[in-house]
Amino acid sequence: MRAKDSATRSTPIAVAPPTGRTGTLLAGLGVVAFSLTFPSTVWGLESFGPWSLVILRSLLAALIAGGMLLAGRVPIPHRRHWSGLAVVVGGVVIGFPLLTTLALQTSTSSHSAVVVGLLPLTTAVLSSLRTGTRPPGTFWIAALAGAAVVIAFTVQQSGGSLSASDLYLFGALLVCAAGYAEGGRLAGVMPGWQVIGWALVLAAPLMVAGAAVALPLEPVRLTAHGVIGLVWVAVGSTFVGLYVWYRGMAEIGVPRASQLQLAQPLLTLVWSFLLLGEEVSAAAPVAAVAVLVCIAATQRSGPGGGPSGGQGRPVIDLSTRTATREEVTPDGGTPGRPAADARQDRGTARQGRRDRRSAR
Repeated sequence: MRAKDSATRSTPIAVAPPTGRTGTLLAGLGVVAFSLTFPSTVWGLESFGPWSLVILRSLLAALIAGGMLLAGRVPIPHRRHWSGLAVVVGGVVIGFPLLTTLALQTSTSSHSAVVVGLLPLTTAVLSSLRTGTRPPGTFWIAALAGAAVVIAFTVQQSGGSLSASDLYLFGALLVCAAGYAEGGRLAGVMPGWQVIGWALVLAAPLMVAGAAVALPLEPVRLTAHGVIGLVWVAVGSTFVGLYVWYRGMAEIGVPRASQLQLAQPLLTLVWSFLLLGEEVSAAAPVAAVAVLVCIAATQRSGPGGGPSGGQGRPVIDLSTRTATREEVTPDGGTPGRPAADARQDRGTARQGRRDRRSAR
């Protein structure tokens, strides 16, 4: 056991590692919520311009997040986490919604979904580079196989040509993967809902300024579909979906959670057919089976270790009573605790044991 000496900081205590079933379920629920994002965005574009839709979805989600943070009397994150939250803002709150919304002006929901199907592999690669984790070889084989299926499906659907909307989507891949990887790391030291909550609050002033510019320039034509689409992307995708997603990633790790997203484009194809009436090719069921096999393989391959082969320290954050897995940096510290503090704690514990032996 170890406790932090500051009253304003959470006190982690080592516990048995989680089974991962809860984390997989939570991350899976996040994927279901995300799979409705593109069809909902298409609906939202019936009433709002692309810039206005992105701004309004972020502002509505920020109101919900801010209310929950105030109700829970959650303290402002430590300054060392601000840069990470800024990455989440740029990638998840602003970058991905804006780029995909611009793409959906000329691209179909189903086509966009299969292009963004490369997000799991992109997230796993960036997370591995960011945290130093090394998933086993079987994980990468299954992940690359799943990505190959998605690429083949995309090429078959698009006829082998790339458009401006495809470039928007590939840009969305990069910024969103960076936001997911950094958000997953932060969810190991604070509850997932606080990660996305503070990111939304941090982006709110910029969104207010954007609303003052975009709303007068883009006409608003309210329809039932438009309002429903806006509400879903604000509440379901931006806040609730990201909440369960980040919490799931904190339990099972970013690489394994990201591979669950291989199912997202195929779920979106179903929603696009049911909600938008888009045609789905006969290749979709074949791709669905292949992708689900790859998902099963990544989930059975194990989480992998860090630079020294460790998997992080499981901890309970007493401020929230939720179990998380705290990362261990190469120098023996953690992302939220310098190595010098960790060494001091270990030295104090050793001295205490020597004193007790002397007393006996």
